[in-house]
Amino acid sequence: MHWEGPALTPTKMDDNDRRTKTRFRIWRELRYKVLSKGNALQSGTGNTVDLSSGGVAFLTDQPLAAGMPVELSISWPALLDAVCPMRLSIVGRILRVDGRRAVCTVDRHEFRTQGMLGGSTLVANGVALERYRLGVRSGSSAASA
Repeated sequence: MHWEGPALTPTKMDDNDRRTKTRFRIWRELRYKVLSKGNALQSGTGNTVDLSSGGVAFLTDQPLAAGMPVELSISWPALLDAVCPMRLSIVGRILRVDGRRAVCTVDRHEFRTQGMLGGSTLVANGVALERYRLGVRSGSSAASA
């Protein structure tokens, strides 16, 4: 896995905060679906504010209803094998809403690969760049001096 950008640092909690999980401030694009019996009632886009292993605070493009199941798909800053974008998929329940800011639980999560623009071209260019970085000539397995 490849990571670009600054390291995540925990968000400082105040004395009145009852959360037991450490939160990390991270601003990432997300897509959401509010679910009912497996069907999407509402969908849209937004951005994360912070996240922990127990929950996610995020901003939405429209107000959401507390108590509803939600599925988030969050762009992840790390690349798989230095070429493949990933998304963090989270299923949870919306705990509270304040305007367009919502907080949900993390009941299930998994990382998924994200469709790549240009598909094989991006992978081929990534392989070519990696070969260049390693000093390997095209069509040869010998490293250049």
